[in-house]
Order: sequence, then C-alpha cells, then structure tokens
Amino acid sequence: MLDVPTPEKDLYDALEDFVMRLMNMAECDGMDALIELDLSFSQARSLFVLAKNGEPMPIHAIAGTLGLSMAAAGRNVDQLVQLELVERRESPDDRRVKLVSLSPGGQKVVAQQFEHKRGSIREFVARLPQAQGDRLHASLSEILAGDCLNPLPCTAPRPTDQKVTA
Repeated sequence: MLDVPTPEKDLYDALEDFVMRLMNMAECDGMDALIELDLSFSQARSLFVLAKNGEPMPIHAIAGTLGLSMAAAGRNVDQLVQLELVERRESPDDRRVKLVSLSPGGQKVVAQQFEHKRGSIREFVARLPQAQGDRLHASLSEILAGDCLNPLPCTAPRPTDQKVTA
C-alpha cells in the first residue's frame, strides 16, 4: 500500500523530524555527563523518577514506575546512596518501608541534565535566522496558548524558579 502524502502526514513527518533532531542535540551533552558519573540507565532513570515525583518514594514505587524487580530497584538505590545521589530513610508511618529522595548531589545532577537540554535549545535558537525564529515563536505561542497540549508533567526546576541563596 502506498503512503499517500496528506497535509496531516506531511506535518507529522516534519514535526517528528524536528523534535527528534532537537532531542538528539539535547541528549548528547547530557548523556556525556551521566557517563562521567558511571551511572547505569536504570540508575539515571531512578534519579529522574524521583525528581519528577518531587517527594520521597518507597523503593517498591520506584520499582513499579521503572518496571524493575524490587531487588533490582533496591540495588540501584544502594548504589545511588553510595554515590551520595539519593538519601534513604525509614518511613515515619511504617518502619519497614524505606523512602528514597534525591540528595543535594542528586538534585544537582538532575538540574544539570535539564540545563544541558536548555543549553541545546538556546544553541538551536541562536542559529535560527531571525525571520524563521519569529515565525516559529508566533506558531509555538499560539499552540501553547491553546488547549492542544497538556501542561508540563515534570516539575524540573526552571532557572527563574531556582532559589538563590547567599
């Protein structure tokens, strides 16, 4: 069966190509930083799940979210505790449950990952010719003002949201 071009398919193809290229730019720098820490993919995912959740999580919830066994999630947490990227403590409600949260070091790693992504976007924007940038801004502003997209699910700290302490 021939794939007949339609305006919707053409838009999909162009948008997919654009998003994939932009994501690829953003991932390259960020992955280098994670590789330097010698984190496994599951460990990195654990950090981002904890960041997205924003509150301490029991190990079984991390396991469920990532599709890992309790044993695998527990090993990930053990290694992340040793690297001082997460903190583990007993639940005040049930001493058998261990709650895991990002340590200041883990928060820094996650913030750096988001900053790498933002830096890649800034580089892309800087390379855009002014007229294309203006058209892209107008189109994106209109889309973001509408109700086609859900609000951002991730509570990644934005530079303007970060508290500055002296």
